[in-house]
Amino acid sequence: MNSAAAQEAMRPASELESGSQVSRKGRILAWAAWDWGSAAFNAVMTTFVFTVYLTSNAFGGEDQASAVLGGALAVAGAAIALLAPVTGQRSDTGGRRKLWLGVNTAAVALLTALCFFVFPRPEFLLLGVTLIALANVFFEFAGVNYNAMLTQISTPQNIGKVSGFGWGMGYLGGIVALLVVLQLFVQPSFEWFGASTADGLNIRLVAVFSALWFFIFALPVLFAVPELPRSRQGASLGFLASYGLLGRRIKAIYRTSPHTIYFLLASAVFRDGLAAVFTFGGIIAAGTFGFELKEVIFFAIFGNVVAAAGAILGGFLDDRIGPKAVITGSLAGLLTAGTAILVLGNDNHSIFGMAWAGTTTFWIFGLFLCLFVGPAQSSSRAYLARLAPHGETGELFGLYATTGRAVSFLAPALFTLCIAVAAPLVEPGEAQRWGILGIMVVLLAGLLLLLPVKAPDKTEIAIVPAS
Repeated sequence: MNSAAAQEAMRPASELESGSQVSRKGRILAWAAWDWGSAAFNAVMTTFVFTVYLTSNAFGGEDQASAVLGGALAVAGAAIALLAPVTGQRSDTGGRRKLWLGVNTAAVALLTALCFFVFPRPEFLLLGVTLIALANVFFEFAGVNYNAMLTQISTPQNIGKVSGFGWGMGYLGGIVALLVVLQLFVQPSFEWFGASTADGLNIRLVAVFSALWFFIFALPVLFAVPELPRSRQGASLGFLASYGLLGRRIKAIYRTSPHTIYFLLASAVFRDGLAAVFTFGGIIAAGTFGFELKEVIFFAIFGNVVAAAGAILGGFLDDRIGPKAVITGSLAGLLTAGTAILVLGNDNHSIFGMAWAGTTTFWIFGLFLCLFVGPAQSSSRAYLARLAPHGETGELFGLYATTGRAVSFLAPALFTLCIAVAAPLVEPGEAQRWGILGIMVVLLAGLLLLLPVKAPDKTEIAIVPAS
């Protein structure tokens, strides 16, 4: 055997390469159902309905409430960075990936349901943002194990499509959930007690609906995808000792596959910007562009259709041209659309002799934002799954969550800072628009960090110590 062949034989396999070469449609559907259900938290609670409710005048004014929400999410990101590093590692070694997915999903559902007690008064703002922030923490923990399951249900030939299908299901689930919310609670088709707007009852009941939606659609994956086998090595480590092992493995990854670390760092930055697009999108639509809640929901429905199409198309492109090209193109598109929203704002313009209203600006360029967010998210997940060493996918996605949340204060903090800086310089109610600038800065920084990172097919799989 020549030296090149010997090196290839000794090359460690990723968990994806060493897994099944045949994917089962039933497991893929069950896995994607979790994404479908999670839309009730992502689209309804944190983007288009409940956070819009939290940042309304009922809670002390749009600018102040937006700043408080941004601060709470920044604190949540710091908590995740401290607590998540060993989540995936311990689920890998302990054979409890599915168990912890279920536990953390149940915690998100419970915290979401408790939002029912957030009444539309300023004194309830802190309770509301605290529940949303805590739910974000547990949602991220659940996502570590959910993302790691990608290698259990896909193959090297279809991982991009499977990841894109999952994101697409999430967006489509968001459409259905938002339509239900619109017809039952926001603009009810018939009279019933849940349609009452007294004390914000209809929106508070949306929280209960969202909790049930997420929990019910999270159940299939817990039955269809098998649990991991328990690893003998490292399974008995204490929680604090796991951090020591994590440190040794990070050093080993950097030594044997440095571009894996480079991607984790670059993606941490641009994923924070992607999350902010959705977190603050509905808030900006309502506060800056004057959308009523029902208009925000209509935009969300159209936006999710576009986002689902983008995620699915991006998945097909991922398997053909590679995830890095998909992510790079998506970030460039996001920067272009976001800059247009910032520059044009809610003012009326004349473009080529035609009247252009502020709402037109948000509809057109907001939908372009939706188109590009899905592929960037989906291909980031597929990129990392291709590089996960055998038996270490959960830990690597734990690092994915940790690095992401370690900098997750960036976009909320810059969003808040830009509002605070602009507030004394612009008319009341106009400062929120400048929060977009903070999000664009984060996306640009992520793109610049990504450009020198090698594509996964040009990156070695890391060799990590067992204990």
